[in-house]
Amino acid sequence: MPAVIRPAVPGDAAVIADYNIRLARETEGVTLDPAVIGPGVEAALADPARSLYFVAEDAGRVVGQTMVTYEWSDWRNGWIWWIQSVYVAGAARGTGVFRALHARVEKEARAAGAVGLRLYVHDSNARAQDVYDRLGMADAGYRVRERMFAGE
Repeated sequence: MPAVIRPAVPGDAAVIADYNIRLARETEGVTLDPAVIGPGVEAALADPARSLYFVAEDAGRVVGQTMVTYEWSDWRNGWIWWIQSVYVAGAARGTGVFRALHARVEKEARAAGAVGLRLYVHDSNARAQDVYDRLGMADAGYRVRERMFAGE
């Protein structure tokens, strides 16, 4: 039976935080602080204007997730939905879980009048890049730069 895709609810916060910790470790070798990520996920789930999480559930267990944030594009006069925090549990990988999550996000974005979808992927994450290519997401030719203020 295929996974059921649904909007995340506050009761999903612990598994989403855990998956985000695993995601950061697996893809970037980064260790996230549970005391920060836990409240961060809870804040995201409490405010749909801030972000929107979807989860994939199989036999009552969350096996995948993705989060959407929003960017206004003056160039396109519309909202771009950013796909973030993509994670599929090991045993569920390769079974179409992310494809189903992506399809749901695209459906919701189109229904909301968004002008497109974007995501960023770590340079070394070739497997994810291959998945995104197969879903029709092209390399946009941008490099992300950042300056984080925490700890300054």
